[in-house]
Amino acid sequence: MSQFTVLASAGIKVNEIDLSTVIPQIAGSPGAFAGVFRWGPIGQITLIPDEATLAKQYLTPTNFNAETFFTAANFLSYAQSLYISRAANTTDPSGANGVMSAFTNTAPVGSNIAMTVLNSDDYISKSLNFDSNVQWVGKYPGAAGNSLRVAQCDSTAQWQSNLAVANVLFTVGSNSAILLGANNSAANTIFNSLTVGDILLAGNGAIGQQYLKITSITSPGVGSNVGLTFASVYRLTTNWNNSNTVQRSWEFFKETSTAPGQSQWMTLNGNTAANDQLHVVVVDQNGTFTGIPGTVLETWAYMSRATDGQNPDGSTNYYKNVINHSSAYIWFGGDRTGATSNTGKLLTNSTNLVPYSQQMALGSDGPTEANVALADLGNAYNLFKSPEDVAISLIMVGKNRATAETTADPSSYAQLANYISDNITDIRKDCVFFVSAPYSTVVNNSDGRIAQDIVTFANALRNTSYGVCDSGYKYMYDKYNDIYRYVPLNGDIAGLCARVDSTNAPWWSPAGLNRGQIKNIVKLAFNPRQSERDLLYPNRVNPVVTFQGLGTVLYGDKTLDSNAGSAFSRINVRRLFITLEVAIATVAKFELFEFNDTFTQNAFKNMVNPFLRNVQGQRGIIAFFVVCDDTNNTGQVIDNEGFVGDIFIKPARAINFINLNFYAVATNVTFQEILTNQQ
Repeated sequence: MSQFTVLASAGIKVNEIDLSTVIPQIAGSPGAFAGVFRWGPIGQITLIPDEATLAKQYLTPTNFNAETFFTAANFLSYAQSLYISRAANTTDPSGANGVMSAFTNTAPVGSNIAMTVLNSDDYISKSLNFDSNVQWVGKYPGAAGNSLRVAQCDSTAQWQSNLAVANVLFTVGSNSAILLGANNSAANTIFNSLTVGDILLAGNGAIGQQYLKITSITSPGVGSNVGLTFASVYRLTTNWNNSNTVQRSWEFFKETSTAPGQSQWMTLNGNTAANDQLHVVVVDQNGTFTGIPGTVLETWAYMSRATDGQNPDGSTNYYKNVINHSSAYIWFGGDRTGATSNTGKLLTNSTNLVPYSQQMALGSDGPTEANVALADLGNAYNLFKSPEDVAISLIMVGKNRATAETTADPSSYAQLANYISDNITDIRKDCVFFVSAPYSTVVNNSDGRIAQDIVTFANALRNTSYGVCDSGYKYMYDKYNDIYRYVPLNGDIAGLCARVDSTNAPWWSPAGLNRGQIKNIVKLAFNPRQSERDLLYPNRVNPVVTFQGLGTVLYGDKTLDSNAGSAFSRINVRRLFITLEVAIATVAKFELFEFNDTFTQNAFKNMVNPFLRNVQGQRGIIAFFVVCDDTNNTGQVIDNEGFVGDIFIKPARAINFINLNFYAVATNVTFQEILTNQQ
């Protein structure tokens, strides 16, 4: 349809009309999962690309959450896109019932709940209510935060200084020594200039030198001797008992090249009388994060106490802003006494004599994956409710939760899956959830009715084509703890679907020997035989089976749709329609507020038809037909400001049953005769 514009005078008008709009290919299949973790944000979702990032962001598994962690990790062995939502009780600050952040003062605070920082938004809302003695807070709630130690050096003298002594007494092979003062006053000056963690440079040019880290300091009392113990022994070949000075250094002086002093910005914009710089180091004191106690996690050097301090590139250098923006482990709580913040022009020097060092405490994990409240899991999954907030395709249930973990009724374990069905997948209609038969039905189940117990569980699940159930658990190696564990298979089954999306397309079945191979498995908790599969499959349970010499495979592709005759009772068909609906609906948004006329209707068909032909060419559909004209966009539809596009699809079906008929024929009979007689 040509476009003509009448001009006010002679001239040329160039019109540009975009008729190139096509339906884009939908990006891969992001997974979604909520569960109990030892670290990481609560109330926010995080995109995780691989297992290494999962272990760093949410910490490695323990008995606290092994099934949860490995459900996520197993999915990531097939795919590279998983949204995590951490579940926890955030309203009860006690260690037994809720999570709490660790922080650097152990005295009781006015409100422990105020100290539970869930995520970045929560920090902003709570930071003004922190107890005045709290200088640093763990980035996320959990007992893991108790492993964090924060060290701060906020003056040149704290970084390194020379102690005036009357003499020293260091003995070869000993881890203790004495610094002697000229008198009691001098001894107390020495004592007040030292702190645990300081590094002393022992020895001299004649006998050699050695660095020794202080682990304890004894007050001189009424005398003149300051006693020291060290993390290692004095190893030089000669005793050291002749010196008037001893060099001490900040514990982490080797992490920074020079002492904190006055920044260039402070010299030019603040006041030359005050030094504004400080260093902060975060240490994994107990080894919870790295496995190696005392590992330095982060070093933040040459930051400024000036609230308006800047780097040469104009970015903020105020240490609160730097730490809050970049640290993976801590939030700023408040200034250290004696080293307060202010604008550059009003800033004063630090009055502290020794560096700061304090380990966090009072962090707690709350309930384990086995007894976390269903309400807390539901709240975590609620972050996936809206497609406008996050695009997802595959939701994993992980470990099933019943009201009581020891319940003998398999059907009671369907509560979490049914919550996800009722509140997320059946509402969004653009994603599928995956659930496994409960642990109690397949692991150490000695009642001889494993298949029947699984069916009892499956019968309690919702009738929905947006859900998939598998037959249980696998036994796998836990490399983090050097043991073997049983883990639900739903992370693997969702992972198979994600992998099919990248190797084939969403409308291909994830089951079978070609595409259904399960990774990271030692054995199945329950390996169903044919008679058991004959019971499971008609009851909407997809068996996972180990075949001798062929591996362990997903051996079914049913959804939880109880109508066996429906095309939507198959995973590939359900996911085909999700793909088509999401892609076409995305483009259909561009028709909003356009005129409902022949031009718009034809433009819509010209977008949809090529897209469906492409899907047909990839074996996703057998045939299709698109109607968008005055037969379905009637005058009444137009008057009601509506627009209708009818799309008819014949989906391709995956083979579920194979009959192989073998015929023995006489020597003098031709095969053509047999075929003719069979017809």
